[in-house]
Amino acid sequence: MRTIYNDRHALHHGKVEMFRGELMPCFEIPARVDHVLRELKARGLGAIDAPAAFDDAAIARVHAPRYLDFLSKAWDEWVAIDPANAGRDALPSYWPIRTFRSDVLPASFAARLGLFSYDAGSPLTSGTWTAARAGADCALTAVQHVLAGERAAFALTRPPGHHAGVDFFGGYCFLNNAAIAAQALRDAGVERVAVLDIDYHHGNGTQAIFYERADVQFTSLHGDPHTEYPHYLGYADERGAGAGAGFNRNLPLARGTGFAAWREALASALRGIADFRPGAMVVSLGLDTFEGDPIAGFTLATPDYLHIGEDLARAGLPTVFVFEGGYAVAEVGTNAVNVLDGFMQHAG
Repeated sequence: MRTIYNDRHALHHGKVEMFRGELMPCFEIPARVDHVLRELKARGLGAIDAPAAFDDAAIARVHAPRYLDFLSKAWDEWVAIDPANAGRDALPSYWPIRTFRSDVLPASFAARLGLFSYDAGSPLTSGTWTAARAGADCALTAVQHVLAGERAAFALTRPPGHHAGVDFFGGYCFLNNAAIAAQALRDAGVERVAVLDIDYHHGNGTQAIFYERADVQFTSLHGDPHTEYPHYLGYADERGAGAGAGFNRNLPLARGTGFAAWREALASALRGIADFRPGAMVVSLGLDTFEGDPIAGFTLATPDYLHIGEDLARAGLPTVFVFEGGYAVAEVGTNAVNVLDGFMQHAG
């Protein structure tokens, strides 16, 4: 399997995040990707390439122009407010919820930071835009290889993407790489695209992007939002709206779920994808389902990820994998590559 590696990912390295009432070191760190890259090389799973360069048009097919404009300029604005800001990351402190207006773009940087975000756990750093923008190129390059006839390709990048919406960041995510990949497949002529999110945390951004569309089916297995982040989306009754009614499917699972029950949910998800008859699949590959993950609650073990790859391969679809969560850093490389290895062993 070909891997498209973002060698700029480490430019995004947050110092602290707000977690359960206190500022603490970030869970989303460069070492996550470093471990995956090391494991890929050790196991010789395929070529590792740099991404091609794409213009912003493909990203603007998913994200709002004013949001992209903000992200691309945010760090310079932050430092211009106070040169001392160069030594600290930007975290939002207030948000326009419910009856507040969001159509007017405030002059205040702090107000715009809140307008375009939904949590205080996603620090914006000096290298956030560069890293995230290169990650989108990784996803688009992986799409190119799959369109050219390769069975699968893997976009190895961070920050992750599946929590980012049309015009908001959060959950460590700034640009939604899975959604950008799915839209690129559609724009290239793939009539129907399935997006399967297997991260522990619901892909609220991806769901929101495609919620009213019938050409992209979104399916997610995740921790029950009654108790798990991102809390406000991910319930089973969210089935899509308008033209998209029936094309969104959530399979929330209780904290403590083990592999047998999780795999049954995956089988159900894959049956639904088969009924949709897509021409390609995008997998949001989150590894925070692992039993040792510090901010999640399932109990999957390292050998289970080989079986996940096998199950995904049996779907028989051209597949773009996009790296998402997984915060048990020492194990994330083995777990991620187990999925890819299991997939390729059964890809036919």
